[in-house]
Amino acid sequence: MISLKDQIVFITGASSGIGKACAEVFAQAGARLILAARRLESLENLANDLRSHFASDIYLISLDVCDRPAVETAVKNLPPAWSGVDILINNAGLSRGLDKLHEGDFQDWEEMIDTNIKGLLYMTRYLVPGMVARGKGHIVNIGSIAGRAAYPGGNVYCASKAAVRLISEGLKQDLLGTPIRVTEVQPGLVETEFSQVRFHGDQARADKVYQGLTALTGEDVADVILFTVTRPAHVNISEVLLVPTDQANATLVHRRN
Repeated sequence: MISLKDQIVFITGASSGIGKACAEVFAQAGARLILAARRLESLENLANDLRSHFASDIYLISLDVCDRPAVETAVKNLPPAWSGVDILINNAGLSRGLDKLHEGDFQDWEEMIDTNIKGLLYMTRYLVPGMVARGKGHIVNIGSIAGRAAYPGGNVYCASKAAVRLISEGLKQDLLGTPIRVTEVQPGLVETEFSQVRFHGDQARADKVYQGLTALTGEDVADVILFTVTRPAHVNISEVLLVPTDQANATLVHRRN
């Protein structure tokens, strides 16, 4: 088992949900954290809590991963003490709407493609060369059960997460012969801000997604991510499909009345 003590972990989308839960479990494990998100105030509140509870060493970045020049600047301007990133968790992602493709909203499409695919690519492109040069690193990409099969209204979101799956597979092939590991974690239903974002703030509609079932929590996913990165160096957990007991696949769930 690999110790995370003083390892540098870069988490995108760290202000809420799975990203925030990752920050908490990695802080508890003694890692040094680079936390990035668009909402700097939320990051500052999180960092204060983690420093209070775990005396964590934390570096904050206000960052939109869709903005390639901003990603480049953020990575290139990391202070020397923070530049040797050991673990990258590409968590930033979102879904917008459940429209049929021929009725879809162009802005929703752009947001999903720019964040889920291009943002992940930008982060990976700017951070992985350093890992290769140092001969050490692990990239964890947060995919989704939606990347395994389409569901009604999920068209572009499912496609974006299918892209994450194939990008992860391709990256692992590209890094073959190096010590760098690549893991994709594919959660099913996780009760976070995800559905609220998908439905543009409609909380009542978001609540119905999880009604009558016990969904995963961000902490459940973070625990699995922690497990994947602490395996012995010769072990690479390439992918994990993680669902609640009440979910069989992307469309089949059990709801209690």
